Amino acid sequence: MSTRSTGSPIDILLVEDNPGDVRLTKEALSASKLSNQLHVVPDGVEALAYLHQQGPYAQQPRPDLILLDLNLPKKDGREVLADIKADPLLKRIPVVVLTTSQAEQDILKTYELHANCYVTKPVDLDQFVEVVRSIKDFWLTIVKLPQE
Repeated sequence: MSTRSTGSPIDILLVEDNPGDVRLTKEALSASKLSNQLHVVPDGVEALAYLHQQGPYAQQPRPDLILLDLNLPKKDGREVLADIKADPLLKRIPVVVLTTSQAEQDILKTYELHANCYVTKPVDLDQFVEVVRSIKDFWLTIVKLPQE
């Protein structure tokens, strides 16, 4: 199994409010041979609490990768992305925007906010699973990520 050089599982934070997309992402990741831990939060406020290890997230690990939806309740994904990339302790965590939006202004804005990539969620179930597997393969087996 692939893991970080420390031998620990790769931690992925999924920021997603759609239970169906959460389930599909879990299924796609669990079908891989990669040792990973998926942590899920349903909105932008919870995402930032998780990342800052506040409240119920005080003992949670810092993620190696963040999968971020844009259209979130409480605090949207653009705001969360801006906060992540402005924080010296968080800015090196790769953020993959995984959203239904195909709007050019969303794509442009997220790259201006330093998203590492922008992926549009396919409507088709099989294609969605393939997209998640591709993200996992690229970001967690091919790319060399910083240890902190």
